[in-house]
Amino acid sequence: MKDLLKKGHIIGKKGKDKIAIPIPYIDLPRFKHGKPLGPGKEGGGEGEGESGPGFGGVGIGPGNVGDPVGFPQAGEGEIGGEGSDGKKAGEGSSEHPLEVELSLEELVELLKEELQLPNIKPRGKKKNIYSEEDVYKGLRRVGPYSLLRFDKTYLEALKRLIASEEYNYEDPIVIPTKDDMRFLSWRKEKAPIANAVIMYIMDVSGSMSGEHRELARKISFWIDLWIKYHYNEVESVYIIHDTQAWEVDEETFYKTVAGGGTKILSAYLLANKLIEKKYPPEDWNIYVIQYSDGENWGSNEDEINVLDEKILPNVNLFCYGQIDLIPGWVKNYNIKWFFGQFKKDLDKYKEKKNIENLITTSIHGEEDIYDTLKKFLGTGK
Repeated sequence: MKDLLKKGHIIGKKGKDKIAIPIPYIDLPRFKHGKPLGPGKEGGGEGEGESGPGFGGVGIGPGNVGDPVGFPQAGEGEIGGEGSDGKKAGEGSSEHPLEVELSLEELVELLKEELQLPNIKPRGKKKNIYSEEDVYKGLRRVGPYSLLRFDKTYLEALKRLIASEEYNYEDPIVIPTKDDMRFLSWRKEKAPIANAVIMYIMDVSGSMSGEHRELARKISFWIDLWIKYHYNEVESVYIIHDTQAWEVDEETFYKTVAGGGTKILSAYLLANKLIEKKYPPEDWNIYVIQYSDGENWGSNEDEINVLDEKILPNVNLFCYGQIDLIPGWVKNYNIKWFFGQFKKDLDKYKEKKNIENLITTSIHGEEDIYDTLKKFLGTGK
């Protein structure tokens, strides 16, 4: 699972797509008999064997210090230009790795087991939005035999026999007739839908590279799967920002590079505006996932005030992932302290006020995806 989390080839799969996952296995080493060289070849041996000239060298005949051990390579001896087993291109067959096919839902089950994740407990339900589902309640006289209720059918037959005085207490045989049969009936009922919205926020300023965005994309794929596993309806909102913020579609979110400076406050204000107008917290379960390199213009006080007063009281979970891929020029000029300050300030605020629905983490590369997901999704919120 750790290796699978790092890979991007399953990203983009949707719904009931099947995913083929290669399964590693060990091919135990074993000795194999080679073929001796033919007559007159250096290395000795008698005859060419059943399948033509074989291979010689140290171990089966004369040899000199420095002679290579093993099969001649292409271009050496009589088999130059051919495969290492003496066959022409296309003759041999290769080993094929084992694969197992899983659905996305099965993949989420494995993720849950691997990371030991608790189920999410929805906080709210969207009013006036319902889903229709078949509910099997009541009985009727006709229907498919798959819905036949034997107990109810037997009871009807027993009542009929007793009422008609045909029931023999000494020989209690009850045989239902067609009129005795009772089948489950169903009807459509409206059930309230638990709704969720995931707001993704990402810095697209000049300091955020393609590597930053690719890490964010891989993490977001698994967060999407996990949250959609728990809710009937999930909407996704994508916000990018430099010194200004914009709501965009998913493709634009992962491909945009705006350049310029960074002002996280603009993204927070836009997210809060969307919450107030479209996703009221009494009706929606709200998740905010933010990616940044920690660079922000200003003291970070305004951003933390907006979080404290407007966003955190209204969301199930706010996850801040700081992607710490320090550029080389930063290390050369010894100003690494400038990067990552935003997470430090968030951590101080979280500790001071004991905020439970704020999760922060540092991401240094693909090796941190596993721990990041466990930290983000392990709250049960």
